Amino acid sequence: MTANANVTVFVVDDQDLVREGIAALLGLQPGIEVVGSARDGAEAVAAVPGCRPDVVLMDVRMPELDGVAATAALRRLLPACKIVMLTTFDDDEYVTRALQAGAIGYLLKNLPVAELAQAVRLAHAGVAQFDSAVVGRLAAALPAADVLTPRETDVLRLISVGASNKEIASRLYLSEGTVKNHISRILSRLNLRDRTQAALYAKDNDLL
Repeated sequence: MTANANVTVFVVDDQDLVREGIAALLGLQPGIEVVGSARDGAEAVAAVPGCRPDVVLMDVRMPELDGVAATAALRRLLPACKIVMLTTFDDDEYVTRALQAGAIGYLLKNLPVAELAQAVRLAHAGVAQFDSAVVGRLAAALPAADVLTPRETDVLRLISVGASNKEIASRLYLSEGTVKNHISRILSRLNLRDRTQAALYAKDNDLL
């Protein structure tokens, strides 16, 4: 994606006011272009392939076809499309099922629009996004491989054997700044306080 290119977004929500509001507000954000919307999962599965958006914002509870089933169907049709659940429900089961279906994130609708726009940009870049309200329970419910990106898992493994940031950067051919960013995201997603807790988490979850 070039510096001037827009991230294209498709919004799925069964409440007209919410769907239209999200689309309108996102359309005002720099670097974001809303290319379509749908009122339920079935409509989304029919419409999204024609629009080929970079990111789909998907509600969870909807008639006809819910967001989890629609996510699974769209991931089969468009593997490169990033799907982020955007909902009022932070139920553990929904979070787990959505991620197993292929969603790259799970956010709540009370998110400020500027933060939502940034989440869209990050999702397009392949960075998983989770609301802070669900992060701790998510880490407990899913294996690290389902929460972290493969690169973050590599970093976590090296943390667990006592590697410094400089050593991790050298081993993975990254800059030290990139390593620091990976570690910050690892701690946030797994709801951990520091590197010591991260090392213990890796050992407890057989990541060595």
